[in-house]
Amino acid sequence: MPVSWPDDVDGVLGGDLTAALAYITPAGGAVVTPVAPVGLRDRDQGTVTFTTSLGFGRKLKRIERDPSVALAYHAREHGFASSEAFVLVQGRCRPVAPPDPDWNQRVLGPAAARFMGPPRRGAFWDRWLREYYADRVPVTVDVERIVVWPALDCSGEPAVHGAARPGAALEPQAAPKKGTGPRLDAAAAAKRLARLPHVLLGWREADGYPSVAAVELGGSAADGIRVSGAPGVLPAGGRRAGLMGHAYKAKAVGLRTRLHTGWLEDGLYAPHTESGFQAPSNKTLLLLANGLLAKHGLRKARRQARAAEAA
Repeated sequence: MPVSWPDDVDGVLGGDLTAALAYITPAGGAVVTPVAPVGLRDRDQGTVTFTTSLGFGRKLKRIERDPSVALAYHAREHGFASSEAFVLVQGRCRPVAPPDPDWNQRVLGPAAARFMGPPRRGAFWDRWLREYYADRVPVTVDVERIVVWPALDCSGEPAVHGAARPGAALEPQAAPKKGTGPRLDAAAAAKRLARLPHVLLGWREADGYPSVAAVELGGSAADGIRVSGAPGVLPAGGRRAGLMGHAYKAKAVGLRTRLHTGWLEDGLYAPHTESGFQAPSNKTLLLLANGLLAKHGLRKARRQARAAEAA
């Protein structure tokens, strides 16, 4: 039977401009990255949906390899939800279908316009943004459970809708072969993260689903970044984890992100990799950049597909 959820949770799923997507890495860690689900969900079917680009082939391959994902609805700016709840959705992605122009126009277009405003039209914009709209693919998640904390900092007793949370204790993971310590400047990474209002940590739970929680940054030193969360939320013992900070403005312009993979142990996070980007705060510049990136991304995805077929 599909998982059902109450009206207050539906208001969050339908009203948040952004969410944090977590998916599992081949080594058993988690990557956390922002997405804009623009209210896409089907309460009767027990599904939520987000979109991504064919240009992000690595993310799609990892989701195809392990379809267990989580979406954390954690921020209320520039959306329509008024609840103070932190809503974590865990489930399994359905196979990602090729782009469907009819779905993009009929479903995605109106949903996105509610948050982003009407799309740019005209001879130039239709041509420039053709790949940007054409290579968007929906990723539908069959919801397994929804965990709802009453506060955005994940404090308080959570309510659970759907499957019970794993009862078994989460065992520590084996240390990476290259060691658990930082592989980049932890103090500099912490400084960059501290500039961003939303910081979230993701890891794999005992049942294989990713989990995501809001965290606060403490001090940093050569051995890592101090992170803390609400009582009982963060896992004990050493494990691979993803750390993400982000900020955004109305209509999702001016997006800034810092993404890390690394090692978490007893409140100390050792960053191993770092990536991120800063999008223009001007809507016109953002659309010009999106169009250019989509053209390059789609060409790259097509080249990779042809190479895979020839192999």
